[in-house]
Amino acid sequence: MIPGPFSYHRPATVADAIKLLSDLGDDARPLAGGHSLVPMMKLRLATPEHLIDLHGIDGLKGIRRDGANIVIGAMTTQHDLLASSEIAGSLPILHETALLIADPQVRYRGTLGGNVANGDPGNDMPALMLTLGASYRLEGASGVRDIAASEFYQGAYFTALEPGEILTSILIPVPAAGHGHAYEKLKRKVGDYATAAAAVMLTKANGKVATCAIGLTNLSETPLSADAAAKLVIGTSLDDATLKNAAAAASAIMSPAADARGPVEYRKHVGGIMVMRALQRAFAKAA
Repeated sequence: MIPGPFSYHRPATVADAIKLLSDLGDDARPLAGGHSLVPMMKLRLATPEHLIDLHGIDGLKGIRRDGANIVIGAMTTQHDLLASSEIAGSLPILHETALLIADPQVRYRGTLGGNVANGDPGNDMPALMLTLGASYRLEGASGVRDIAASEFYQGAYFTALEPGEILTSILIPVPAAGHGHAYEKLKRKVGDYATAAAAVMLTKANGKVATCAIGLTNLSETPLSADAAAKLVIGTSLDDATLKNAAAAASAIMSPAADARGPVEYRKHVGGIMVMRALQRAFAKAA
């Protein structure tokens, strides 16, 4: 398959990219890793007249600590996350999740910003960002604004990004010392999207769950935050009955599509299993 004709632009700064998007309007699309956009262009499902390649913007790359937050540039690749000592030390669940995305070739090119920004319900990072309480910095012609990841996703491939805006960085609060974490992902084969996946972040006190957050991947049109399930486990030592109740509460908010990965009831069932496994593993890791 061959894409339709387009003009190629490679700005050096965020300001240049925003100006190009503003000047070119609906005929322009920003290009990050390209794993979603380029295949659609080859199939002629997307036919932008202008591609704005963000790879030349150094300000969109890198990982740094800023007070109580880890700030990650949108063009930071999954490989960069895996190579970062800051991520390994402060956000090990991000390292764990990045390792489950596709394969090494994709991880060398695929970016965190691209993964979270295009609204694909099958992407792994959006549900994790909900679980971590992350926020996204968006920049456009009208200025800069921050939006919580929990408010960003509106439907499959629909987000809070306004026309002409670029997601420039992801801000993640540094988790509490001694927290437990896990990302459990069921997939048909290496490199596939999740049939169902669950992220868990929790802390313990006196042998019981003190705080908990649970995120769900590819079990609805948007990533889900299983708040009711998380509340059920607080104050417990995760006995079998509690785990089953939490899985049932998480399953109650799932609305996956029936597809090649299985029928709806199967995907909800394995979604509950992923929640239980992630809770158990995170609880075992917590200090």
